[in-house]
Amino acid sequence: MPFAHVWDELDFWLMCAVILTPLVFALGLLFVPSRRTEFIRWWTLIGTLATFVFTSFLFIDFLRWTDQHLTNPDRTAQLLPARIDTQLANYYRGAPASISTDLIARKGWIGRFHIDFLLGVDGLNMALLLTSAVIFILAFLASWKNEKAVRGYCILFLILETGVMGMFLALDFFLLYVFFEAMLVPMYFLIGYWGGARKEYAAIKFFLYTLVGSILILVAMLALYFVDLRPYYKDLVAKAQGKEIFSPEVFRRDAFRGLAGDRMDSGEFKGPVNTFDLIVLSQAAQASTQLETNISRIQEQLLDRSEDPALLQQLADAEQKKLHWQAMSPEFQLFCFILLFLGFAIKIPIVPLHTWLPDAHVEAPTPISMLLAAILLKTGAYGIFRIAVPLCPWAAHELAWIVGLIGVVAIVYGALVALAQSNIKRLIAYSSISHMGYVVLGVAVWSLPEGAQYWSWAMKGAVFQMIAHAVTAAGMFYMAGIVYERIGHYDLNRMGGLASAMPTWAGLTTVIFLGAMGLPLLCGFIGEFCVLLGTWNFRPDAWPAAGQVYTMIAAGTLILTAGYILWAMQRMMLGARKEALHLDDLDGREGFIATVLAILTIALGIWPMLVFDWLEPTMTGLVQLLSQVTAR
Repeated sequence: MPFAHVWDELDFWLMCAVILTPLVFALGLLFVPSRRTEFIRWWTLIGTLATFVFTSFLFIDFLRWTDQHLTNPDRTAQLLPARIDTQLANYYRGAPASISTDLIARKGWIGRFHIDFLLGVDGLNMALLLTSAVIFILAFLASWKNEKAVRGYCILFLILETGVMGMFLALDFFLLYVFFEAMLVPMYFLIGYWGGARKEYAAIKFFLYTLVGSILILVAMLALYFVDLRPYYKDLVAKAQGKEIFSPEVFRRDAFRGLAGDRMDSGEFKGPVNTFDLIVLSQAAQASTQLETNISRIQEQLLDRSEDPALLQQLADAEQKKLHWQAMSPEFQLFCFILLFLGFAIKIPIVPLHTWLPDAHVEAPTPISMLLAAILLKTGAYGIFRIAVPLCPWAAHELAWIVGLIGVVAIVYGALVALAQSNIKRLIAYSSISHMGYVVLGVAVWSLPEGAQYWSWAMKGAVFQMIAHAVTAAGMFYMAGIVYERIGHYDLNRMGGLASAMPTWAGLTTVIFLGAMGLPLLCGFIGEFCVLLGTWNFRPDAWPAAGQVYTMIAAGTLILTAGYILWAMQRMMLGARKEALHLDDLDGREGFIATVLAILTIALGIWPMLVFDWLEPTMTGLVQLLSQVTAR
């Protein structure tokens, strides 16, 4: 295999450390007596801190790699496929093995089915890795007072972190799916055992909804695996011999040599070539899409010059090339995209597949609500960014206006229902549905090359919105949890006057809630603004006015967002005390968690380039690539 020197890859070890450190600490807890609760807490905290340290090292390496390539105006050269190309080219040239720090690495795992332990880092997953590492630390600090089955709680907590980090780093579909499913079981028990009065109902509902999404993703994964990639092989051999014959230019020319293995005999494969490699599959899908768009472009030209013999010959050639080269037809992409989008959208969640979320949040303990809102919802959005759109570009482009409409519906519906809530946790849950609608809208506003800048704005805004929502949602749930610890309920109508009783809590809560509202100079404003900026110029063929309509509706919903946020703050903080209870203000641990979240809310709002500077190359490159393959 081309990656025989994987053990010389420093980045492989670093990415493995990010994934496996929580698991190692979780296994260590199996040998600790359950009565030693204080040691267990500190051990788990050290595990989350160690994961953050390794993630920080990975982030530093990513910044170094990004700085080395910022001068290249072609952002597609910084994408993961281009880095794999460079690795393979060096291998086939016989370049000597050396320590590799290109932040992509592969180790063979299940060779019979071409399943690899393939890991990689770009701006998209680096943003989510760093956010997750921070939130896991804060969420565990929020768990410090838990006295119920402490060892079991900590083990499940660390396994959950392993699943999250593994999913964000995996570039093999099977491996990613394994980590995606690994998050399901610990979250089920963390809700079902440590939750509130209706914890079993909420946990089962969460499990069943997520399981349905997993099955949809599994069907699509199997369909994509059985795509036969042999049609590209002869072209690859010709290129290796210095010859040039037709191949879609976006297709990675060296990828399949590693897939051939011992099944190659005299230039031919013995049987089909299948893979779970997300990079290979995305390149094959994009090549297939380009073939389709080439035919569509020629057919449009024939409308004005129907008798032009040159165009007729081009059409015949294009159809012949499509017959020979197209691995993923439009119909196949449509089938897979619908399955993938629905499977991941359940986790976001979108309306009407959202009903599991409010129950899960209300019944989950405060730290688990923090993780659920800040991280678990982002795994669904990440799946759409990483898998659904790149692997089914033709379908994603054709259905873009429908996906955008789904995002707008979520924005409006979540805000309207949040207005009607008297339970603060249920209000925050519905606000999450509304805020995540901006993420769906941002990925949907597909543009052709001449308008790619607008789509790039929306895509970068969508990723920023994921980070901002992680901070503010975790903060809102935590501040609500502090109130619950003191008064024993989440009913807004029974609160009031808390600002005078807990002034420090009130000040930090105000910052975080206003950040969620989207107040300028706070983090919630930046992502939503960029998404709206890009959406205005969205003009799909099926509905050219869609962008302007979506923008006006989404922007108008900000009034509703301000309404439910400010009304919730009024009912919590102002007025007379409804209950004559002695309320302590924040202690040191609580103040530290809340202060960190408030500082992040302000810092990301004042200086968004902290994220955009290293996020831009990846998202702009992805937009450039996808807009080119669908350009007619």
